[in-house]
Amino acid sequence: MFTNRQLFLSHIGQTSPQPMLLEIVRAEGVWLYDADGKKYIDLISGVSVSNTGHRHLKIVNAVKEQMDKYMHLMVYGEMIQSPQVKYAEKIAGLLPKGLETCFFVNSGSEAVEGAMKLAKRYTGRSRIIYFRNAFHGSTHGALSIQGSELYRNAFRPLLPDTVQIGFNDAEALNNIDSKTACVIIEPVQAEAGIIYPEDGFLGKVRSRCNETGALLIFDEIQTGFGRTGYLFAFERFGVIPDILLLAKALGGGMPLGAFISSSGIMSSLASDPVLGHITTFGGHPVCCAAGLASLNVILDENLVANCSRRSDSFKDKLSHPAISEVRGEGLLLAVELTNPEYVRVAVSKAPDYGLILDYFLFCNNAFRIAPPLTINEEETVIACRQINNLLDDIVKGKC
Repeated sequence: MFTNRQLFLSHIGQTSPQPMLLEIVRAEGVWLYDADGKKYIDLISGVSVSNTGHRHLKIVNAVKEQMDKYMHLMVYGEMIQSPQVKYAEKIAGLLPKGLETCFFVNSGSEAVEGAMKLAKRYTGRSRIIYFRNAFHGSTHGALSIQGSELYRNAFRPLLPDTVQIGFNDAEALNNIDSKTACVIIEPVQAEAGIIYPEDGFLGKVRSRCNETGALLIFDEIQTGFGRTGYLFAFERFGVIPDILLLAKALGGGMPLGAFISSSGIMSSLASDPVLGHITTFGGHPVCCAAGLASLNVILDENLVANCSRRSDSFKDKLSHPAISEVRGEGLLLAVELTNPEYVRVAVSKAPDYGLILDYFLFCNNAFRIAPPLTINEEETVIACRQINNLLDDIVKGKC
């Protein structure tokens, strides 16, 4: 009789030689419980997915109610499905003019792929500008605009006519020209270790796109739905994109992505040729029902404000000689340590201290703090105490 651990290693495609190998049997709020009954405080939210916590009752009920009506009916865009319509209307009501039309897909990577196609189709151009240390997904097209060579080189050749420039490098914006279809940028670079734009950089990108006719794409796949202390991170900077990308928290724990634009831009995918972008399961009705319920929870329970309060608590209570900086806003924080080796040990040993931590892809001297936005003060105190205890033991060589 094989254990689940053995079966996992034998039959599940692996993403690294050293998976976490925790067998979680239940999740509730900010807590995960393993097969032995041990509980862990989730400080990464499935990488910014579970903004409303695990198994929020209103989301669970919305899923059950929709499953009692119907699940998959037809490929996306052919039939009027109430969960899609209601969710798209709700999102549009929270966004500025020019972001009223939603194309639902399955994931963040697919949202990126759809947006790149949309920009090329609408502008008739091919060039895509992206940024060093950006992460937009790992499908072939998204990999072509990933800002690190580490994950790209093994899969070449990639998409042609893509140009990488430096984040916060105003002079590099001259690379945006009349051949540029779009510029894709994270308003806050997540996998780079939570890097914010400086000196009005997003506004400068917007102005250059206006000058050249390039479309501006904001990737808010990680930052959307309250994660940075704003419902959408671009609100902080007063800059509006032509295309907005959402996923992760969009589905309230279910798989869902979207690219959003104006009706005029979006309509270019509907003709010459028809079916310019198609998806079988995109906008699945159960996922849209879950997403709408999750968004209502964020708004009704004022989780964006809670996010900002808890952010201050983490910054105040994470105090240790091994911490050189706690960087970021809201509940998307980077805890930078004095020694990169401490980060490797902290993430790997965190479960022993009842914690779930995670690395950044392109920042080896920090780990992330991104718990559900529902985390309360007591849970924040527990998390910070355990992180400080973990760092104590690392510095003393006990783990």
